[in-house]
Amino acid sequence: MLSNFLKEVVVSIIGKPAEPIADLLNNKEYINEFIIAKKLNVTINQTRNILYKLSDNGLVSSIRKKDKKKGWYTYFWKIEILKTLLFLRERFFNRKEQIEKQIQSRESKQFYVCNRCAIEFNEENALLQNFTCHECGDIFTLKDNSKILKEFSKNLVKIDNQLKLIDAEIAKEEEKIGKQKQKVIKKEQKIKEKEKQKKKRFRLSLKKKLKKTLNKKLKNIPKKKKLKKKSQNKKPKDKQKKIQKKLKSPKKK
Repeated sequence: MLSNFLKEVVVSIIGKPAEPIADLLNNKEYINEFIIAKKLNVTINQTRNILYKLSDNGLVSSIRKKDKKKGWYTYFWKIEILKTLLFLRERFFNRKEQIEKQIQSRESKQFYVCNRCAIEFNEENALLQNFTCHECGDIFTLKDNSKILKEFSKNLVKIDNQLKLIDAEIAKEEEKIGKQKQKVIKKEQKIKEKEKQKKKRFRLSLKKKLKKTLNKKLKNIPKKKKLKKKSQNKKPKDKQKKIQKKLKSPKKK
């Protein structure tokens, strides 16, 4: 079903001959534009024209890679499934609106027809022509809108059914994209956690190294000898003896 929807979009924009490109672009990986041209059996310029038209509507994305030997860039393409489905849904909604307007017009207005020329006129134009065909001269007859209204109603039902299927495909694609985003987020979180742990280990190892070098330096520093403080009250022994002699010797009169 998805493949049919993608083809329908391609055909509506470019035409029936470009229909096979939808299957080629509906791939997980980007595909080389030269491979696309080869498989479609068209020139590279024709292929690029198709891809550029799809790109103008935002339905495809591309990446480029440089050829190391030749030096030029080669483009790789992929269809954007969700955008393509949304584009298709919008087209169906526009069709639905047009049909609803026509139903409203047919139910509220009268239309006249020249049976010989098979030309239809609304009430205003029929009045301007006096309800007479200028081509053959026949009188206009009031048109029965019941068949047209039935046809419009059938088309509305078909469009509604198609919209349901498109919405189901959109839901699948959104779910798939959501899961892919979650995987990317988890992957990024793991990378961040690894980097965090790596930095933590580096800081710890750095601390250990600094501690070792500091301890080595401290061991190599020579210890200072402690100097004994001389008490101020204590005097040298010689001086003490002299003082004692002076005190013992009698004073001369």
